[in-house]
Amino acid sequence: MSSPKERRSVVTGMGVIAPNGVSTDAFWKATKEGISVLDRVTREGCEHLPLKVAGEVRGFDPADLIEERYLVQTDRFTHFAMAAANLALDDARLGRADYADSPFAVGVVTAAGSGGGEFGQRELQRLWGQGSKYVGPYQSIAWFYAASTGQISIRGGFKGPCGVVASDEAGGLDALAHACRTVRRGTDAVVVGAAEAPLAPYSVVCQLGYDDLSTLDDPVRAYRPFTDGACGFVPAEGGAMLVVEEATAAEGRGAPVRAELSGHTATFTGASRWEESRAGLAHAIRGALEDARCAPDEIDVVFADALGVPSADRAEALALADTLGRQATQVPVTAPKTGTGRAYCGAPVLDIAAAVLAMEHGVVPPTPNVVDVCHDLDVVTGRARPAELRTALVLSRGLMGSNAAMVLRQGPPSPS
Repeated sequence: MSSPKERRSVVTGMGVIAPNGVSTDAFWKATKEGISVLDRVTREGCEHLPLKVAGEVRGFDPADLIEERYLVQTDRFTHFAMAAANLALDDARLGRADYADSPFAVGVVTAAGSGGGEFGQRELQRLWGQGSKYVGPYQSIAWFYAASTGQISIRGGFKGPCGVVASDEAGGLDALAHACRTVRRGTDAVVVGAAEAPLAPYSVVCQLGYDDLSTLDDPVRAYRPFTDGACGFVPAEGGAMLVVEEATAAEGRGAPVRAELSGHTATFTGASRWEESRAGLAHAIRGALEDARCAPDEIDVVFADALGVPSADRAEALALADTLGRQATQVPVTAPKTGTGRAYCGAPVLDIAAAVLAMEHGVVPPTPNVVDVCHDLDVVTGRARPAELRTALVLSRGLMGSNAAMVLRQGPPSPS
C-alpha cells in the first residue's frame, strides 16, 4: 500500500439530483446553457408562507431507483442522496463485484443541514392528531442528519469508514475533504456528497429566521448576487454524490478518472458576520492553495459562494482579491446556483460537479439572472464562455459562519 502522502484522491463517478436535472447529463446541459429553474414554491403547506421562490426538484420518482423497503424508512433528503449515489456508482462502474472480497475498503460520508423535515413533520402531525400509536418506528431515524450515510452504507454493503459532517453549508466541501483524508489513511473508495430537502412547511418555517433569506416573489429578481439588486438567497432541494477513489486503486480497476481533489481548508468566523468572513474565507483559500501546491495564477475558474447578501458578496470579492491578487479581476468567476437556488450542504457539491464538467468540456457556465455586476470580478453572465480549464477553485460559506475552499485539478497529475 502506498504511503499516505502518495495516496491521491480522484473523482471517478458523479450522480446529480438537482432542480435543473435529475441526472448528471441533464444537470450539465441546463447549467451550461444558463437555464434558470427558480420558480414559485408549490410544495403543499407552503402556499401562505413568506418564502415565495425556491429551486424545487420536479419529475423525480424515488421508486425508479430505490427499493420500497428503503423508501418507507427515509425522508426525501435521503431519497435524493441514495438516488444520486446510485448514479455515481454507475458512473464510476463500481459494483458489488469490485468490493465483494473487501467491503471494508469502501466508506460513506455525507453532509446535511436540514435533515428529514418532511418525514418528521408528518409523524409529529400523527402524534398530535391521532396519538402515539400512529407514529411509525422510523421516526427515530429518518429525520436524523446521519440517515443518508447510514442508508447508503447499508444498502450498498459498504463497511469501511463512515461519517457525517455538520458544518452548515460549507459541510458539502468539508465532507469531500473528510473523504480525501479517509483515502489517505488507507480506504480505497468513499461514496461522498450531500443532498437536502428543505422545502417542507416545517423546514421552511425554520428558515424564515434567517435574515439572509430572500422573500421576493419574482423568480428573476429573487437571487442576484454581486449586483446592486442583491437581496438574499433562495433555498433549493437536491444535491450530488461522488465516488472518490485512491488513484492507484482506480487505475487498477480501469476506472475513469474525472478530476483530482487537490486541496482544502476550512475556517469559522461566526454567524452572519459577513465582514469578518473576508478574512476567514481568504485564510481558507490560501490554505487550499497551499494544500494543493497551487499558485494563485494557476486557478483557471472560481465557483463562487455567491450568497446574494451585499456585505457577504463584498467580503467574498475582497477575499479573492486578497488571495489571488491581480488574478482576481481576470479569472472567470461563476455561480450556476443562481439558476437553481442554494441547496445548503448540497450546493457546494453541485458546484464541484459543475467544476468537473466545466474542466472536461472546456467551458465556464454562466451565472443565471445576473447582469450588472457591481464588484471588480469577471463574473460570467449571459452565456457560457469557452476556456481551457485545468484547475478550479470552489468556495462555500454557511449561514452559521463556516467557510471552506477546495481546489480541483483536471485528472490526476503525473507522479513526481
